[in-house]
Amino acid sequence: MARKLFLSVALLSAFTALAVRAETELPAIMDIKRLSMDTALRMATAAVEQCRKQGVQVGVTVVDRSGHPQVVLRDVLAMDLTLEMSRKKAYTAMSFNTATSQLGARAASPLANHDALMFSGGGLPVTAAGSILGGIGVSGAPSGEVDEVCAQAGIDAVAEELEWGAM
Repeated sequence: MARKLFLSVALLSAFTALAVRAETELPAIMDIKRLSMDTALRMATAAVEQCRKQGVQVGVTVVDRSGHPQVVLRDVLAMDLTLEMSRKKAYTAMSFNTATSQLGARAASPLANHDALMFSGGGLPVTAAGSILGGIGVSGAPSGEVDEVCAQAGIDAVAEELEWGAM
């Protein structure tokens, strides 16, 4: 009798585990939302234009959800260094899904030694409907705050389009 009860409980447990696994198992193919090149270009252009209004020439990089540069712009008088810095800011914002201006405390951590990361203002994650789509980084303004204002202007320029596209 005890053996039958044990086997019954064991079988019930096994079937329950299989049912739970089937409900939580990921599909073999997943739909992943990505920024179009045109949207990324409009975002970068709007960031450059916002900085120009403030009398600043910058470099802007928009990275995709994998951290790869999708659009890179450098205004005429922006230093070459702005390209590398904007890429690092965009990558960092995308990786942490947080504005780089909020990551200052991490600059003292071992992560600060990672060559791809930058913990100063000017990088913002690009999200829609709770999904990370990428990041935008701006570099070249006198402060990270101005860089971030320009990055936000880039996101704002396509925000409605991103939200509608994420549905």
